[in-house]
Formats: sequence, C-alpha cells, structure tokens
Amino acid sequence: MRKLLPFIGNPHGSGRSALTCRYRCGDACFHEVPNTSDNEYVGDVIARAYSRRAMLRSAAVVTVATAAGSAVAFGGPGQTANATPSADAAAAGAGKGGEAARGLRFKAVAPNTDDKVTIPEGHEQNLVIRWGDPIVKGAPGFNPDKQTAAAQAGQFGYNNDFLSLLPLGGDYERQQLLVANHEYTDENLMFKAYDANNPTREQVEIAWAAHGLSVVAVQEDHRSGKLTAISRHQLNRRLHTTSEFRLTGPAAGGALLKTSVDPTGTKVLGTLNNCAGGTTPWGTTLHGEENFNQYFANAGQVTDPTQAARLKRYGVTSGATERKWERFDKRFDVAQEPNESHRFGWVVELDPYDPNSVPRKRTALGRFKHEAAQPRLTEDGRPVVYMGDDERFDYFYKFVSSKQMKKGNSRAAKEHNLTLLDEGTLYVAKLTGDSPAAELDGTGKLPHDGEFDGSGVWIKLATGNVSHVEGMTAEEVYVFTRLAADKVGATKMDRPEDVEPSPRTGRVYIALTNNTDRGKPGKEGATEANPRNLNKHGQILELAENFDDPAGDGFAWRLFLVAGDPNDPATYFAGFPKDKVSPISCPDNVAFDPHGNLWISTDGNQLGSHDGLFGVATAGERRGELKQFLTVPRGAETCGPLIQDKRVLVSVQHPGEIDGASVEKPQSVWPDGPGKIVRPAVVSVWRKDGRNIGVCPDQLTRGGVSRETPPRASTSLNRHIVLNSPPVSCPREAGASSPRPRRARWRTPPRSPARPPAPSRW
Repeated sequence: MRKLLPFIGNPHGSGRSALTCRYRCGDACFHEVPNTSDNEYVGDVIARAYSRRAMLRSAAVVTVATAAGSAVAFGGPGQTANATPSADAAAAGAGKGGEAARGLRFKAVAPNTDDKVTIPEGHEQNLVIRWGDPIVKGAPGFNPDKQTAAAQAGQFGYNNDFLSLLPLGGDYERQQLLVANHEYTDENLMFKAYDANNPTREQVEIAWAAHGLSVVAVQEDHRSGKLTAISRHQLNRRLHTTSEFRLTGPAAGGALLKTSVDPTGTKVLGTLNNCAGGTTPWGTTLHGEENFNQYFANAGQVTDPTQAARLKRYGVTSGATERKWERFDKRFDVAQEPNESHRFGWVVELDPYDPNSVPRKRTALGRFKHEAAQPRLTEDGRPVVYMGDDERFDYFYKFVSSKQMKKGNSRAAKEHNLTLLDEGTLYVAKLTGDSPAAELDGTGKLPHDGEFDGSGVWIKLATGNVSHVEGMTAEEVYVFTRLAADKVGATKMDRPEDVEPSPRTGRVYIALTNNTDRGKPGKEGATEANPRNLNKHGQILELAENFDDPAGDGFAWRLFLVAGDPNDPATYFAGFPKDKVSPISCPDNVAFDPHGNLWISTDGNQLGSHDGLFGVATAGERRGELKQFLTVPRGAETCGPLIQDKRVLVSVQHPGEIDGASVEKPQSVWPDGPGKIVRPAVVSVWRKDGRNIGVCPDQLTRGGVSRETPPRASTSLNRHIVLNSPPVSCPREAGASSPRPRRARWRTPPRSPARPPAPSRW
C-alpha cells in the first residue's frame, strides 16, 4: 500500500498562492460568503435521501419507483435497470488490466513539481502563442521594458483561459481560428517596480487592454499536431476593457442597466474576468464573465439598503479595489455609477468569423459569476445552455431557448441563430438526496449502496418578460439572478465551475472544485453530494435529464469522481480500481475528446504536485479510469483544455504566480528560460508518430474531428457555420464505449399520460 501523497498547503487553505487569490478573484474565499439564504445545502438533501434508502434496504433491492412513477433510473456498469449499485458491484472491476480506454492509451505522467510542461513519452509540444505576441496589423513585438496600452491592444492578452478552435475550410484547409479568454492580470508579474498602492495610468490602461478576448488564426502542420499562430491575419482580433459590447435579451435597455454614459442601457465598454466558455453548434463562442465584482469599488458607501444588499450578495468590494481602476474611470466606482457593475457578470457571445461584429452580452442567461456556458441541442433543435456560479454555496443553472437553430450558411440562418440566446426560460437546480445521514461521517466513505446519488428538479425563474419568482420583476430576476434563486429555494453547491454535456450521452458533468468551509463551526457538514468535511480536493457531479430531454424539468444526479489521493478511502473513481488511476485534486475546467472521455484540468492541487490535465473514461467497462496527461510549471494553473484527434491544447495560466514573486524576483523561468519575463501561453501537444492522441496502437489518423473542430467545409472565409456531428473513434472493442452517439444508460420508463413524471431515482 502506498503512503498518502504529501500535502503542501498555504495560509489560503488551497494549492493556490495568496498572489493568485488577490488578483484572480479578489480574495473571494476570505470574504463573507455572499449567500446568506436559508436554502438547503446539497448535502442536507443527500443526507435525508440516505435515510429514506436505509428504510428500504431490508429487501436487499432498493425500489426506485414512487407513487407517481419514476422518470429516470440509473444502471451502472453491470447493473440492471432500476437496480441500485452496491459497493461490491462498484469494486467488481478490481484487478482490471489490459489496454486503457480508447483515447487514453498513453503512459500517464507522474505527479511532479518540475518548472515545465511535462507530457507523456512519445509526444511533442510547442508554444502556440504567448502573452504579448502581436496578433493584429500594426502591433509591435513584445518588449517587457517598453509596454504601452496601444501595443497591448494589438497583442495577445494576459492569463489566457478558455480555448476554442474553429475551422476555416475552403482555401484555408490547414488553418483554424483560435479563440481565447484572458481572465485577469497580475501587475506584480507584468511591470517592474509596480506600486500596488499607486499604479500609474499607463499601467492601468495596459491592464485594461490585457483583459478580454483574442481571436488568432493558426496554421496546422500537416504531418503533426503542431499549431503556429499567424500574426496579423485578417481575422485576428483583440477585444478588451474599452471595446464595445452590446446588451441583448429581455433585460437590455432596462432601468437597472442604464448609466450616465449609456442612457440606453444597451452599450457596454468591455468584458471582465472571462474564465471558461463554450462553442455553439452554430459557429460562435460563449465567454463567462466570472469574478467581475472585484473590479468595482466603494460598495460600502452605498446608503440605499436595497442596492447595498444587492451589491453584498454579489460580493462587490466595499472599499478600494486591488487594482485601483476607480481612480482612473468613475464607472468602476459604484458610489458614482451604481448600475455599471450590473453590466458585467453575463455570458458573452462572439462571432469569430466576423471581425466587425459587436459581441453580445446575453441577459436571458442571467447574471452571476459565470464560469462557463456550454450548449447542447434538444431533439427539435433548441439550444440548452448549462451554467455554474463559481462561488461557495451558490447554484447551478440552465437556459432553454424557445427558438430552433437553423442549419446552413445563409445570411438568414446566421442572423436567426444570433438571436437564439435572447428568448427562452432560465432555470435553477434543486437537488434531492438518496441516503441516510448515519452513513455520512465526514470522511467521504461510500454509503452501503456504493454511490453518492439522488434526483432533482429545475425551477423556473423567468421566461422572456415574465417572472416566475414572487416579488421580483423579470428584469430583477435577470440582473439579480442569485437573489431570485435564493427565493425559490435552489440547492447550495460547492463552487460549481465548468460544466460540459457529453456529445455522446447527453449526461452533464459539473466540476465542483472544493469547499474548505464545509464542516467548520456554523457551516454545513458532510452530505451525500459533499461527503467530506474541510473538502480540499473537490468532486465531479454527473447529471442525467429525465427522458434524456434537456428541456425537461427533472433529472437524476450522482458523484462521478470524488477527487484526491487514490489511497485515501474518501476518494471514488466511478467504481474503477483506485490502484490503477492517477491522483487528482481540485477539478476546474472539463472537456470531451472524440471518444467520449472527459478531460479535466485542475486548479489548486492539494497533493504536492503541480496542476495538470487528466483524461477519464465515462462509459464502458473502464468507466472511471483516470490518467494524467500533463503537468504545468511552477505556480501555474491548467486551463482551457481542448482535445482534438491529433492534438491537445491547454492554457498555461499565471506561471510563476507564487507568493513573493515579482518581475525582479521570478519564481519560474517558463516559457523562455532564465533572464526572461514569465509569460502565460497556449501549448499544443501531439504524438511524435503523427497518430491520433490515445488511439488504438495500429490505427493511423482517420480524419475524424472533435466537437471543437467540426468537419471542414468549402465555405467563404467568415461565413462557416459549425454543425453538430458525431465523433469518430476507433473500431469497437470489448468493453469500449459505442463509436456512435447514444442515449444515456439511465433507463427511461414510458411517461404516464395521467400524471407528470416524478423526480428521478437511481
């Protein structure tokens, strides 16, 4: 038996440095939790469910039908429909040998603390683009000693996060468009002799220009997976804190979004703290504005009690901000511009193919700390967008459009699809547990039934101009979505970050990064969905919609992974043998590969290793098999994973961001070596032999594509529409997941015409 991996902690109770906490989220974990509602915690729900299950277990088989009938029941590997998985069944795969799941056939990288991007044997890597590299026409090369706001406005931004690759096709067959978020700036690592108490206007304006989004054309090497940025391509673009954005949807133009500079309530300058995002089936990208609250100052000076309560619920800074932007633009001072902060915290939609388009902030999707937004389509073609609010004890949402997507490349189809996210219904999740509290001791030990699971319902918040929340107008619901969710009794979650629906099964995977407040005095203790007190490592929740209908009003859920050292009894890997998986801590961003495997990037590893990227099988006999693909340099976070057939892309965010670090005292020499300034960058990894990532040993590249890179078509340069297409995978093997998209294994009994479906049961 191996010893538990060593814990390397810091005063912030996570694997992140104090410097990261200051600049990325404004020390959110050290402020009062914004959610002071008495809504149930997801763990409470789980504990009660355990109690109900214990009462039914005497017959050795748990009954999953209720008086109203069951909508969805789960059958895990080796389980029959409506059977409850047992601990013995979960361990039935012990001793599994043979080949790894398709897409995961590489030698796992060992945990390490090397100051580099460490990749598997037989693979190569390159830097696609770094902070400061010129991307638009006229932009100068990067010079850390002569930075200017004008130069940065034409250069790749700082701290890249979400990544998307979109094909160009036609005469540009080997070119793609790389779209990247730039979450935040760390001025200590950007400028020499930076005085945090007295930044200069030039430094502030450089930081404004380093936030936002980048669109960069990249060239693909036809013999490998290498990508090279094309400087000054005609589609290259930078959007930043002073770029024009447009508010659209039901709240646009309302009184809560109007300012002295914009009396129309529809025009916003900038986008802030863009974290993860999504790629739509109609060829646009979505970008979540996350910790926007830290950029706005002086909430403590607001005397109106209603406005003060709203600002507090969103965690807006009570005094001066860390960056002091309010000294240079009054819009960042809520005492002077009370509505300006309302214009941030949205999902932004960008058309990367049109360099003249104005990005739209979609108010119908609600306002909160958006980590990500990844859509899927209903059977009749309506988009459904899943979203997490990255805050301790906050909520999980979805938006269901009322419009169907139009296929094709016509102007009419394009214009129609750019309205899809303006009309529909916004929901918030309420979870119900399924196990007895007596089996939850705070250590993460599995209950007797072998899984942490339950059911849930989607509660309507607003549809168009109609509010479903008593005492709130529709505009108030959209602008103060957290308060609306408080009122309807949504379930508190542990920092729901990135969310991804599987393109194969439709199951939705939610990264719950951690919550070290769990079990502290006065705070909620262990529950089924959150089975560990002082939870440092986090977990991933798996959700299946009733009747496989993403527009439905109910779902089943379970914990797919409980992260940490596999030798720790508290961990769980979907029942896969724990001596055959890599250790993982603090799941953050998630993505799917063409084979249906879930890939997970981490943020704040608590196991003594650097953060990394991991792949895990979600179906078949090797479900739960998790392998580490890479690690990132000192102080860095792994972001924006994008997995295609021939390459894996990651954003290496905030390298060298370690307490005490500065330009003069660097804590990393990545990526350019000693004597050079540390620079966030995008890295591409591919196999040396030119074959697909993690495929069958004898299979050559077949030209298959992932969701991120749909089939190339011969289209005009900036009118390519991306359509859903099934992923391509290896020939079917015993125990492997299906090569075709299929329905989830959660069984769906016929709907009774006499009554609505009951909440889901596993």
